[in-house]
Amino acid sequence: MIFNGLDIRLLGRLVLLVAALGGGGYTALHHAHGLALGSLLLLVGLVLELTRYLTRGQQALADFTLALQYRDFSRQYPAQSVPASLRPLYAAFNQVNATFRELRAEREGQFQYLQTILALLDTGIVSYDAAGAVAWVNEAFKQTLHLPYLKNIRALQARQPVFYEAICRVVPGQPVVVKLTVGPQTVQLLVSATQFKLRGEAFTLLACKNVSQTLADTETAAWQQLLRVMTHEIMNSVAPIASLADSLGRHVQHARQQEAATELLDDVGTGIRIIQQRSEGLLRFAQVYRDFSTIASPQRTTLYVQELFQTTRQLLAEQLAAQGIEVTLSVRPAHLTLHADGHLLEQVLINLVLNAAQALAQIPTPRLSLLAWADEQERVIIEVKDNGSGIPADVLDSIFIPFFTTRPNGSGIGLSLAKQIMQLHQGSIQVHSVAGAGSAFQLWFPGSVTF
Repeated sequence: MIFNGLDIRLLGRLVLLVAALGGGGYTALHHAHGLALGSLLLLVGLVLELTRYLTRGQQALADFTLALQYRDFSRQYPAQSVPASLRPLYAAFNQVNATFRELRAEREGQFQYLQTILALLDTGIVSYDAAGAVAWVNEAFKQTLHLPYLKNIRALQARQPVFYEAICRVVPGQPVVVKLTVGPQTVQLLVSATQFKLRGEAFTLLACKNVSQTLADTETAAWQQLLRVMTHEIMNSVAPIASLADSLGRHVQHARQQEAATELLDDVGTGIRIIQQRSEGLLRFAQVYRDFSTIASPQRTTLYVQELFQTTRQLLAEQLAAQGIEVTLSVRPAHLTLHADGHLLEQVLINLVLNAAQALAQIPTPRLSLLAWADEQERVIIEVKDNGSGIPADVLDSIFIPFFTTRPNGSGIGLSLAKQIMQLHQGSIQVHSVAGAGSAFQLWFPGSVTF
């Protein structure tokens, strides 16, 4: 039982040590100095060997601890090549290393999975510490703000001061909407933030989502609902008035034929005609707005932009020539096409050209340009540009609101209708204007394009 629990190698070393010690003593007693010296050297060697043997486990433990400190879990400890007393220790080392390798692989897999998910999101996400150093940022954030890279969040102060000011004052749990000009487009971003601590260090996680299209859709839906209610009420009220005026007109005409109260009947007839004319005008007014609120889905076909421009110019040639407006067309490449509803798009261009013509009314050398090109993302951009009076900055944000107009005889639905048509094409309309220097309206159509 006892010998079964002993390490044979340790026992052998002890036996040799005792034998060397006994042999050294025996030779010293018999004055065999040469043998005694040899026995002493052997004894020293056995003591050193026993010391190395006994401290081997401690060295292995120190080596394993150092590997843990440097997070090196790739080492293997061969349990079969060590004494039996060290085999359980080496086996435990190998098991710990294997467990840590599995945990690391699982963590890396989860990180890659999270990275993939965040890369697919259309919401921009950035994380930065108290000093502003960016710890992580996804591609959506850089694409939203047109940033090639971002090392420190404070770099936004020079590139996007409005956005930087907004994120400085944003309160966790209270999102804010920020309106920015990014490249040629104006976007509205919903910005929200939260704060957390990681290994005792404070971080801010910032998320921003482009909600321009969502807000535009909501705004259009609200106006359409208002228009439906308004037209319903107007038509229900005006139709009986028009019918009654028509009936009274017939009665007056019948009475006039009988030559009774001619003067009075003439006054009544005049009033009825005015009522009838105004009622019919109100009906036409309601019909226009009903058409605006119930515009049909686009019937898309392949359109050559060059032909679209030429058709628009021919339709308005007489009016533009009467004002002396110089019109230029430019399409790059010449055979650029897009997939859209030709009738609706023609309506948008006519509206924009007529607006430009009114802005050019008092300009000595009026010029109007119709431009089209494709950008690097295969989006078609159509621009109507003039050197007219421009749009005042204080009304620039309101020009796409239904019924808003700065002209005495304007209806206020032309640009609203253009915006709705572009939304039906999954596109957008942008405006850049400087009072006294002219305006440029751009129609952005999603890719892809063909040539």
